Amino acid sequence: MWPSAGIDFSRRVSPRELPELMDGDCSYEDFRDCLRSLEKVNRWLLGYRPTLAWLDKLPRGLREPVHIVDVGSGGGDLLRRISRRARRRQVAVRLTGIDLNPHAARAASESTPKECGIAWVTGDAMLYRPDEKIDIVVSSLTAHHLEDPEVVTLLQWMEATAQRGWFINDLERAEWSYRMFGWVRWHPIVQHDGPVSFRRAFRKEDWVRLLAGAGISQEAVTLERWRPGRLCVGRWK
Repeated sequence: MWPSAGIDFSRRVSPRELPELMDGDCSYEDFRDCLRSLEKVNRWLLGYRPTLAWLDKLPRGLREPVHIVDVGSGGGDLLRRISRRARRRQVAVRLTGIDLNPHAARAASESTPKECGIAWVTGDAMLYRPDEKIDIVVSSLTAHHLEDPEVVTLLQWMEATAQRGWFINDLERAEWSYRMFGWVRWHPIVQHDGPVSFRRAFRKEDWVRLLAGAGISQEAVTLERWRPGRLCVGRWK
């Protein structure tokens, strides 16, 4: 367990001030193994639950494909979960994962059955111009990697791009979450980056400020805490 005495959890630490190893240079093998460890973290700590519950508001039996784009898709684990859930609920979907890291598409492809039909794109989501409209944008554990102005830009892009709605699933900044992460041993990169992530994470007042900066009314969104350790922002149009 990491000591937390003397750490100020009242403010969000800038990613430039406190970098994560995953955001730096690492081999493909380390990056892939780190993503696999993160998938275990998400599974054991119920990290997929908020996004899947939000998407369950789509009516069952939709036959016209819903285009869902995952920004910061990493190893593709969230989209694989969405794909399975959509099949069970008989919702037709077209799924696209976008990630800046060139290792991500390769890792996601290796871990994803071809029958899922998920497209993996390497690049900046803000520059993504698909042939078809984007119905829904989701993002999980990506916002805390961004500086505040970048989060505002992401919110503005999501609001302008997603036809039906968008959902950000990220961490809540709290001492309890920080300490909880130290109870289990993960991949060494995840072991280092976990507590860093919680210090770069968000509280409600952060999202209120960032939404205002993006010109999005707080009344238009839902802001929900999910245990353990998640704080999520969603918007249906």
